[in-house]
Amino acid sequence: MRVLVVEDDERTAALLRRGLVEEGYAVDLAAEGPEAVWRGCEVDYDAIVLDLMLPGLDGFEVCAQLRARGRWAPVLMLTARVDVDDRIRGLDAGADDYLPKPFSFGELTARLRALVRRGADQRPVILTAAAVRLDPAAHRVWRHGEPVDLSAKEFALLHLLLRHPEQVLTRTFIIDHVWDDAFDATSNVVDQYVRYLRRKLDDPGAPSLVETIRGVGYRLHIPPATGPDTPSGPGPGTASASE
Repeated sequence: MRVLVVEDDERTAALLRRGLVEEGYAVDLAAEGPEAVWRGCEVDYDAIVLDLMLPGLDGFEVCAQLRARGRWAPVLMLTARVDVDDRIRGLDAGADDYLPKPFSFGELTARLRALVRRGADQRPVILTAAAVRLDPAAHRVWRHGEPVDLSAKEFALLHLLLRHPEQVLTRTFIIDHVWDDAFDATSNVVDQYVRYLRRKLDDPGAPSLVETIRGVGYRLHIPPATGPDTPSGPGPGTASASE
């Protein structure tokens, strides 16, 4: 297993490298944020141990840039800061786990083993489909770069569909993940909320982003890109969390 350790303290970096090598890992070191981004993009690491406080770019930005560039190696973020908001920010930036300093080396290696078992599957921080973008952490949605106002259930339904692109989701599956046991799978609540999403997200005259699979359920279809219409980044605005 090849691991990138990003730590600007030379003594800590050396101790981590020695310990991980003894555990059988191949270890590369980076001491600055820009170097970490470069290495993370050039090498397919099995995991990344990422310190939060770094020169050049902090750990939040390093993680966010790696995810934005399609690099999905599991990230274990290290920090001496114990603020809950920092832990939340790190996880929302794309980190997979968080370990406060000082830490047990045995716990670090156990967490690394757990992360490596999960693999480097794609786990984008921002979910996109055509001109639609959804930020789960900020609870925001944009269409063509403009904010879209969604209710809580509309947001949850879109989030579910974006997590399963090109997959046919049955009405029962959707109800189980967006509503609860109080809803009857034979009700038309799913169809009703799909109609709400279509009115807010579909372009006039264009095929709907959410396809009806007759007799089964729905599928989020991502058409091939035909031009530079998809926004390059989220714009301002917040989707409503009210039902």
